[in-house]
Amino acid sequence: MTRDRWHTGFVDALGHGGLLGQVEGRTVADVLAWLSTTPLTWRKNITHVAIDMSATYRAAIRTGLPDATVVVDHFHIVQPANKMLSTLRRRTTAEARGRRGRASDPEWKVRRRLLRNREDLTDEQFATMWNPLLDEGQIGQTLLTAWIAKESLRNLLALARIGADRHQVGHARWKFLTWCADSDIPEVVRLAVTVDRWWAEITAFLDTGHSNAKSEGINRVIKLVARNAFGFRNAEDQRLRTRCVTTRRARGHLHTAQL
Repeated sequence: MTRDRWHTGFVDALGHGGLLGQVEGRTVADVLAWLSTTPLTWRKNITHVAIDMSATYRAAIRTGLPDATVVVDHFHIVQPANKMLSTLRRRTTAEARGRRGRASDPEWKVRRRLLRNREDLTDEQFATMWNPLLDEGQIGQTLLTAWIAKESLRNLLALARIGADRHQVGHARWKFLTWCADSDIPEVVRLAVTVDRWWAEITAFLDTGHSNAKSEGINRVIKLVARNAFGFRNAEDQRLRTRCVTTRRARGHLHTAQL
């Protein structure tokens, strides 16, 4: 049996981005077990922990690092919105057409543009996405409503770049939640519920701008190592190989951690 490639990595966020530790498994107990091996003074110096939208990691941090602020990475906030759009497109096509999407369907032709950021689309590209969907009727209008919800969420997250005050953030949040509620689309409403449940961690991102980009880069390297080795049978060998390609020699004083 090959070793489980799904592991938990602890990455230095403010230093040189090196891998601090790695444990197999993704449970609360796995995270707490590694934290228990670190000095208490070191743990007390951690002020922020950036994670993806994992309720397991959030629970582990609140237990093992009660004084640290949990920050949810903005990429992992937008990701559910894109997944929502794809899921909604498949469902509406199946209900309206009684089959899977085909290349001739307007919603299939623009499926990739629906997932792109508005600012990355030229006016012509935007028009070739918007107009055919608008003319398509219920399917197109439903997808455009969901697309607006996704862009509204992105606009809310973009406030982190301009240092917006509470009034601006509150107004953007109200616009997003109101649009989702008024849409009466189950997938869009579920997205709003997810954002609302993670609002404390999203607020921390808006205040700090912290992300887990460095840990995502580490994860990519770890997966490449495992792929090149055609999997590992020995956990210690996997750990040594991983640390060899991800650990930096120099380290600053850690104030922020990532999972």
